[in-house]
Amino acid sequence: MFDIILNIFPYALAFTAPILITSLGGLYSERSGIINIGLEGLMVVGFFAGAVTIKALEVAIPDLSLIIGLVVGVLAGITFSLLHAFASINLNANQVISGVAINMLATALTVFLARTITGSGNIGITLGIVRQDIPLLSKIPLLGPMFFSNVYYTTWIVLVIWGLSWFLLYKTSFGLRLRACGEHPNAAASAGVNVYKMRYIGVMFSGGLAGLGGAVMIATYAGEFNGTVAGLGFLALAALIFGQWKPLGILGAAFFFGFSRTIADISQVIPQFENFPPLILKIFPYVITLFALVLFSKSSKAPKAVGQPFDLQGK
Repeated sequence: MFDIILNIFPYALAFTAPILITSLGGLYSERSGIINIGLEGLMVVGFFAGAVTIKALEVAIPDLSLIIGLVVGVLAGITFSLLHAFASINLNANQVISGVAINMLATALTVFLARTITGSGNIGITLGIVRQDIPLLSKIPLLGPMFFSNVYYTTWIVLVIWGLSWFLLYKTSFGLRLRACGEHPNAAASAGVNVYKMRYIGVMFSGGLAGLGGAVMIATYAGEFNGTVAGLGFLALAALIFGQWKPLGILGAAFFFGFSRTIADISQVIPQFENFPPLILKIFPYVITLFALVLFSKSSKAPKAVGQPFDLQGK
């Protein structure tokens, strides 16, 4: 059994990366005070933008097309997230409804554009990031095969962003101001913080990181845009809640979901799981999340002002 876990660990890391980076995006948005359940739609936008870019450049500049595709996915996510920011911050719209609209619009728009481009609605790419061993580190007993062998470089980019996010949120004045906007926006405004600006930045961070999550999918294991990210955006939202809006908790929750989904996807080729209903494995992370939310709802650490419109005139 241990050998099985050791072999699937790199695949679980690859599956965890889009969930983790998208969940981090949601952390920035909700720490600033804006609920963002549109993470699924923002991932779809990054998924589509990355696929189109890589498809267009993979023949002309194969060495750079994947990197450019990741960057374009980030930019597309940022641009699309401005719709949610404008509705939630400037218009004081219901943030949940705005997020639902983002999910619906993103899916419909990208599928329409994909059908316009290809006629089928699918955009396949021939290039992809190659799994590699990290020199020296891959030779470390136990840890080497698990973390440093047969991995995508995007997995380590995501982990570096996670570390930088922890530092930015908890060790810098920017992070203090952002978190203040999600906890006590009126007090932050009285101290001279531009709450509107900080919330815009938080939502744009969420769009960029969710877009990167979608672009990572197309550049690593997906290989084809088909109009959906299979609910990974909602899993990222669940990881955000399950992780109590904290980077370390989000890391653990994202890996739990990624590992569970990996086992569910490959369970039919693992002898120990061949007689176990795959549906049970697929719904297991969601069921555990529901139980956790029920058990720990009273001690939930969500930002106090998340979801509450801020009115400078009414402060």
